[in-house]
Amino acid sequence: MAEWYTAIASTEKPSRKKLAFAAAGGVVLIALTGAVWSNATSGAGDIAVDANAIVPTAAPAATLIVQVVGAVAAPGVYELPSGSRVLDAIDLAGGLSDSADPASLNLARIVDDGEQILVGEMGRAGGTSPASTNNRININRATTADLEGLPRIGPALAERIVAYRDDNGPFPSVDALLDVPGIGQLTLDGMRDHLTL
Repeated sequence: MAEWYTAIASTEKPSRKKLAFAAAGGVVLIALTGAVWSNATSGAGDIAVDANAIVPTAAPAATLIVQVVGAVAAPGVYELPSGSRVLDAIDLAGGLSDSADPASLNLARIVDDGEQILVGEMGRAGGTSPASTNNRININRATTADLEGLPRIGPALAERIVAYRDDNGPFPSVDALLDVPGIGQLTLDGMRDHLTL
């Protein structure tokens, strides 16, 4: 069989026309392969992503837990639907007491989960109660002047405390003052006995 193949191969000589046709076919095949490869790597087949498309995010909590304290009929911990306002929490706590000062807080503000809502009382002369009770300064209602009376607190640091509270909401605890730039553990320990919420 090998002799038969050798005999046929030696008797057939390819013509120039056949060689040219084969070469042209090879060039076309290489060009097509290159075009397909170039298209695949250029990103032309990539999926377009709309930058304005809405990306689903985690849904906010359906309910909030808040504590209502101070001058309300029934102080306690209450569950509210997400998006509720301070007024809704006070309604659940039985409403304002006769001694309550409605101006002591923003009734229209949306509440946060885990928040404590403190309703202040009217002062003896009919005005609002001061930010200090029992010789303690309420850090969530104190003015810069109130805070300057604390040990180790000057005007600049008092302003930083009020600015931080305005930007981030009420302090959830006295220890949260450590988040205010310039207040370290030593400063906080020096005034802790003079503070309340």
